[in-house]
Amino acid sequence: MKQLALGVQLRAGAVFASFAVGQNAEILAALRGGGTDALWIWGPAGSGKTHLLQALCAAVGETAAYFPLDRGLGLPPEALQGFETRRVLCLDDVDAVAGDLSWERALFRSFNEALELGTRLIYAAKAAPQSLVWTLEDWRSRATASIVYQLHELDEDGRIEALCLRASQRGVPLPRETAEYLLKRLPRDLGSLLAVLDALDVAALAAQRRLTIPFIRAALETGADMPP
Repeated sequence: MKQLALGVQLRAGAVFASFAVGQNAEILAALRGGGTDALWIWGPAGSGKTHLLQALCAAVGETAAYFPLDRGLGLPPEALQGFETRRVLCLDDVDAVAGDLSWERALFRSFNEALELGTRLIYAAKAAPQSLVWTLEDWRSRATASIVYQLHELDEDGRIEALCLRASQRGVPLPRETAEYLLKRLPRDLGSLLAVLDALDVAALAAQRRLTIPFIRAALETGADMPP
């Protein structure tokens, strides 16, 4: 699978099987269904956009590419060139470059070339394309022509399902009551929940303990090696 040569790695756990669906069954079906129409998936941070894009790349394999536009990576617009030749191109954090003319030109060019080549484009952002402020009108028209899906955040049952799926993927049994305990005592955004669960699993492995409520309570109280 083509990845960026700048330390960007696909997460091993980002697969469709580990995605808690909640109210997002339609989005999952659209991603799995193929086709050549450009899709635009939007939702708040922690709603699962990156997970879905990377899961699609994992499912497609070597002919897929994942390209994040997070400005913190310091990538120039020229870095995007060549990725449109892949069978599937997933572009994450597209809202991060809204208003940047150079990046919008690069997105416009890649869209047109992907259209000619039959490349499937999947965009992810924190807002729908018509809600973002674009500088290049040609790119705005392309972006807003995408099939747009809103990614809904998980409710409490969905977050519990996501925690249990992550634990199962790591080979760790996580009873529902333990997941409920975590949900009541941690930040409710899914990214933070999963990060703490991963840290707790590492701590439990080091201590040769199971992820019981008493162990989790002690680990959270001490704060040892827990994400901030």
